[in-house]
Amino acid sequence: MKSKLRLENDGRFQISNVTDLSHTYFPLCNAKAMKSAIAPSLGGDAKVDQNSFLLVPATVEDLAHSLFKRHVFFRVDDRYTWSTSGQTAHQTLTPDTVDLYGDFLTHTILRKNDDFSCAIESFVPSHDHDQELHKITVTNTSDKPLKLKAVVGIPIYGRSADSVRDHRHVTALLNRVKIYEHGLINHPTFSFDERGHILNQRHYGVFAHNNRNLSIAGHYPSLEDFNGEGHSLLDPLVVKEDVPSLHRVGDVVEGYETIAGLAHEPITLEPDASVSFVVTLAIDDDEEALLESSSTVDVDRFDALKKETLEYWKKELSTLAFKFTDAALNGWLKWVTLQPILRRIYGNSFLPHHDYGRGGRGWRDLWQDLLGLILMNPAPVKAMILNNFKGVRIDGSNATIIGDKPGEFIADRNNIPRTWMDHGCWPLLTTKLYLDQSGDVSMLFEKATYFQDQFTHYTKQANTAFDATNPVLKTHQGTPYEGTVLEHILVQNLVPYYNVGAHGNIRLEGADWNDGMDMAPERGESVAFTAFYGQNLITLSALLTKLHAQGIEEIALFEEFSLLLKDRQIDDVQTKQRLLTQYFDTVKSGVSGKQTHHHTHELATLLARKGEALLRQVRDHEWMETDEDGWFNGYYDNDGNRLEDVTKKHMTLTGQVFAIMSHAATDAQVEKTVASADKYLFDRSVGGYRLNTNFNEVKTNMGRLFGFAYGHKENGAMFSHMAVMYANALYKRGFVAAGHKVLNTIYTHSMDLKHSKMYPGIPEYFDPKGRGMYAYLTGSASWMILTMVTEVFGVKSDLGYPVFEPKLMSEQFGDATELGLRTIIGHGPVEVVYRNPKRLTYGEYKVAEVVVDGQTVSFTRTPDGVKLNEKITGDRVVILLTSTSD
Repeated sequence: MKSKLRLENDGRFQISNVTDLSHTYFPLCNAKAMKSAIAPSLGGDAKVDQNSFLLVPATVEDLAHSLFKRHVFFRVDDRYTWSTSGQTAHQTLTPDTVDLYGDFLTHTILRKNDDFSCAIESFVPSHDHDQELHKITVTNTSDKPLKLKAVVGIPIYGRSADSVRDHRHVTALLNRVKIYEHGLINHPTFSFDERGHILNQRHYGVFAHNNRNLSIAGHYPSLEDFNGEGHSLLDPLVVKEDVPSLHRVGDVVEGYETIAGLAHEPITLEPDASVSFVVTLAIDDDEEALLESSSTVDVDRFDALKKETLEYWKKELSTLAFKFTDAALNGWLKWVTLQPILRRIYGNSFLPHHDYGRGGRGWRDLWQDLLGLILMNPAPVKAMILNNFKGVRIDGSNATIIGDKPGEFIADRNNIPRTWMDHGCWPLLTTKLYLDQSGDVSMLFEKATYFQDQFTHYTKQANTAFDATNPVLKTHQGTPYEGTVLEHILVQNLVPYYNVGAHGNIRLEGADWNDGMDMAPERGESVAFTAFYGQNLITLSALLTKLHAQGIEEIALFEEFSLLLKDRQIDDVQTKQRLLTQYFDTVKSGVSGKQTHHHTHELATLLARKGEALLRQVRDHEWMETDEDGWFNGYYDNDGNRLEDVTKKHMTLTGQVFAIMSHAATDAQVEKTVASADKYLFDRSVGGYRLNTNFNEVKTNMGRLFGFAYGHKENGAMFSHMAVMYANALYKRGFVAAGHKVLNTIYTHSMDLKHSKMYPGIPEYFDPKGRGMYAYLTGSASWMILTMVTEVFGVKSDLGYPVFEPKLMSEQFGDATELGLRTIIGHGPVEVVYRNPKRLTYGEYKVAEVVVDGQTVSFTRTPDGVKLNEKITGDRVVILLTSTSD
């Protein structure tokens, strides 16, 4: 493989010979609705939602094998046909050299052959239109004049992704293509759906301009006419021959698969001369608006919009920047920083690997992506958090899909009633980070409705009398009920405490974080998330204690909530199950609307006792060891048996992460677990720690993941999300060298182009050959940012007061004596610099001095680091590290 990667400190990168790589793609999008993916061959698609694809929906396999590309063909001296896609017979026999240049968020391909070079610049403008722009610049690099005929040949799909297989031909009959001087617009008559057809509002347009005043000599809107009988997009007849156009400006062509076939008059290009073509792809509900915004984009307008877009993304990413001595690491982290933003735009769909889902954002993903946003741009987060809590049901479950509009919730993307038992734990994690960063404790007492559809009892029963027109929880009098954010959090974390299986761990239900553990709904238990919920209850206890210290002595909760506070035999499984059933039965048809008041101190004590009971359950009953090895069991299967086994070397990473993170594990247990994980899960060739060992069994009593080939996805891949959470847990517990090993191995493997075969960023996982899979859309990105900021650099807050607890290794300083980052602290972006004149490593240094804008400030040493006694108002903090013996 000849491909080589060069990554700059600011994130710009170049990959030479990029076509030596397979399955690579790049996201192009804006915050409005446009979502595109583009490959070096210009494959990929463009859309605004599931039902509105401008280009043919593309999976990762289509990137190489499909001829549906963003083609601009050239007939060169009547000798051969050439395409910007590289997919012509000539280019197959005589390949171009192809280099990629990536920036935020612009994509440039440079193709070269013996006659000319061609730069293809592509981006989605950051403004309020759904457009995708391309500038194709051909430069004659030979010593002879070149005669070129340019022909745009971009197929317009113009309908729902569902129609790729369902009524593909029939939906082509709906096409109505109007021809304009510089392009065409397809406005299908219907949005096809046999459940009920509706008139289509979407218009799909493609337009072309150039800087040589070359006119469009022929319009070819029909794909079969453009290709010619017996031909394909590999050798379209319109490009090879001067086929007369049957259409003129103003014509409407109906009922065929559509292509933007735009043949320009020929041009003779002298040596060293260039010609540029701008191609605009656009989607709009308003034809006149589409024409106004897209039909006149020329070279000058393209350049201006590209500059605006680069500045937009630079500003979006400006609040978080790392300053390691490794410039490539800083650049790589810049792309990781972008990834949570991409997840907000794409959800978990709409990129070539993510060929599932129909848009919307998953519950777990939504909350975890906010972790990164809080550290980058916290201003809009409060409104997002408040809206998200409206997706919680009164039984502690939640809508699993959150739509693009505020208050839009869906029970499940596939309309399958089920409960992911981990969903209740993530909102507290995110909300607590927001509270600490902002100090805005009042948000806990903001009011929000509850989501209510037909499902009750953790989706096991249905209430057919619910009001489908207004899916919010109501009182028995029929009025919508609102509870505080704190109340929502308490419900989500107390209900699971009672929902326990035979072994005393919280029931697995439909699955937990690992969606592949989805076949143990009756007797399955998640030990891993029992630890997480235990940690959450203790966190809530500590938060209530702080509220009490601030003078908040009571909180009001709906009166039925008291049913979750009555137990005293907190280790009694039968009592817990009985109380939970009583609670479910009581709230299934609504609540009374009355509230009772609870003393914060007493509630804090009760929550702490419950949380400790869950952690004790994990610590005392799920630890397994031999003289050599030791780790936690993470699950019980549907037969009620432990999934993991030390003697059989059956181990999951998930089962260890939350036991460590929650402090269920003792230091001795952590030490033995780390050694076992290094022995049985670590594999440098796939980027680090595998999700599990090979069980060599298709476990139909546990989940679908055991049907996957080992080393792929949830069955034993190096799954970045859990691996980064493992690093976070290790840093939290002070096992810094072990945590650094996790993060550094992921980074170095990602940057190893020969094996990872991916653009900069962190993938969902690496396959058995080491290839990065499911790029860009992964929760691991937010956790990587969170871990780097709050653990590696140790920049945290406690209800608005900055806390510093660096855990930097001497090898990260290298020959330098300073490392730093820029991040949000309180009022805005702050540059934090750690000075380490003796280049000490973690464990050897302490914080000796904190200077804010040149002024030394006071601090208090706490178990979580040095806490400033005042909030920061400056924009530069310098922290001196000296020896612990000083």
